[in-house]
Parts: sequence; C-alpha cells; structure tokens
Amino acid sequence: ELTMNKLKTIGASALCGTLAAVSAQAGEMTVSGSANVTYTTKENVVTGAPLGITTGMTFSGSGELDNGNAVAVNIVHDDQNAFSSADVSVDVAGIGKITVDQGGGTGLDRLDDKTPTAWEEPYDAGLGTKIVTATGVGASTDIELALSGDLTPEGMSVYLSYAPEAGAGSLNDKSIEGVDNRHTGRGYDIVIEHSGMADGLNVFAGISNIDDETGGNDRSQKVLGFTFAAGPVTVGAQTLRDELGSDTVAFDYYDNMAYGVSFLVNDNLSISYGEREVEHVNTGSANVTEDITGYAVAYTMGSAKITLQTNDTANNGGTAGTDDKATELALMLTF
Repeated sequence: ELTMNKLKTIGASALCGTLAAVSAQAGEMTVSGSANVTYTTKENVVTGAPLGITTGMTFSGSGELDNGNAVAVNIVHDDQNAFSSADVSVDVAGIGKITVDQGGGTGLDRLDDKTPTAWEEPYDAGLGTKIVTATGVGASTDIELALSGDLTPEGMSVYLSYAPEAGAGSLNDKSIEGVDNRHTGRGYDIVIEHSGMADGLNVFAGISNIDDETGGNDRSQKVLGFTFAAGPVTVGAQTLRDELGSDTVAFDYYDNMAYGVSFLVNDNLSISYGEREVEHVNTGSANVTEDITGYAVAYTMGSAKITLQTNDTANNGGTAGTDDKATELALMLTF
C-alpha cells in the first residue's frame, strides 16, 4: 500500500547497501510531504506575478543492526521534486550518532538562526537581503559525530563535524570532487547546546574553521546565543562573527545580532517579532549596517497553517540607501 503518509518497505538489503553492507534487521521507510502557497508583495519594486508555490517530500528509513545499533537514512526533495539533501547515520552505543550528511544542516548550520518566530525569519519574506547566517561545514558534505549522552553532562548536546573539502557539492558514491575550490579546503565545526541549566533555558555556542588553500586567511565563524521559554512567551538572541578570509568577497567580515520574541495566544494562534542588525565590515572603505525587522502571525488548523509576515530592511544587502519592504501571505500544508 502506497500513501503520502507512509511508504513501507521490508528489505534489509537496501539499507545494508547504503550503510556499507553491514547486516541489519528488516526496516521501515516513510514519506512525508508539504506544500507552501504564497502571495507576496514588495514596495519600491514591480511585484509582477505575486503567486508562488513550493512542494517537498522527505523519505525517512530506519532499521537496526544485529548488534542493536540503529541505522537511518533521510532523503529530501525540495521544490518540484529536485534533490536537496540526504544523510545516512549509525547510532553507536556509548559513543554517539555518526552521520554522513549532504547539506542537511549539520555542524554550525544547525545554529543558523534559532531565535523564536511564529513563521519564518524576519529576512525571509522575499526581500533578498543577502544576510549571512552561520553555515560552517554543515552546508557541504560532512561527517558529524553527535556525542552520546553518556559522555556529556545532563542536558548537554555536543556535535563535532568535519568536511575534507568544505566547498564540495553533493557527490554520488564512488565519485570525487573534480573542481579545485581554491579558497575552501577542509574544515571543522564544534557545536554545544545546553538545556539543563534552568527550566525553559537553552544556551548554545559554536565555532567553525575552513582552510583557505591559497595560504591566505582561513574562514572563521563563531556563534553564541540563547532561547528562554516561560509559559506562552519565548525570547531569544544570538550573535555571529563571520570572518570571511577569502579575497573573493566584497567585505572582510560580518557581525550579526539577532533578537526575537514569540507569543502563543492559544493552541492554534501565535505571533512574533524579530530584529536583525548586520554590520558589513570592509577595512578598505566605509562600513554598512543593514537593519531588518519582521512581524509574523500564524494560525494552525490540523495539517494546515495560514501565516502573514511583514519584513522591512534598511541598507538592503549591504548597499547604503537601499530600503525595501515585503509582505507575504502563505498557506502551508503538511502530509
């Protein structure tokens, strides 16, 4: 039986082939889907056709090895069924979860923006702000170890990620990267999250370093932030320093400061407000500060969500004097 909610396959050989031919028990595969319809308007530009739609499917498989270790695979097809990301993982008892990931959000990328919001980030309503967020090696093909809870204090999660070529794309098996990404070599990320310090409080920090193979300055990213939930209110803030290193970019480094607050009115309705201040620093000329604010309202009805979001930005994209505003009405369905 094949439905959008569940696609079952019994066949250890498929999982075994994916996971280096290790022996596994019979597994299960499920599929989930989503569709997002938007109506977007912008000020200071010609809106043109305001209607848009995106769809996605995620295939998730799980099984168990003879020794009891869990194995899993996830394959994401975003927007009109184009391949987006995939990961294969093995849980090793007493050590942790080892994941080989292609662009699924491991490493520092898991901290790109954790401030609370009712819907999307204040910069994500079609403005094209070119805001720089934390990515690290998680934006490429990398290997991540999520340490077992047996090795860390209660409430703490530790992630260690490594990419042999941080600028490489998503490769098939038995393939190698054929392009010399001269400014992006091997890299590593270290991420720590702690939710055991106080009720409702989650603090997080991460660092990333990516080699510049030309012998120049390496790219370095540092993230620090928190979220705190008390009843229906959640607040959060985080910083990012991104020292770009490479001589192929327009700025030397970025300093980001993000704030957000969300309020759960009831089980169905939530509202939020967020700010982003992005300083584009160029030692050879004047710095530019990009300011972004956003409001969002979301109403959930079972598998459907209706949202309204308005975003404003000053000095958009680091260009002084460029001010833009966008409003987005969206309907999202999940299956």
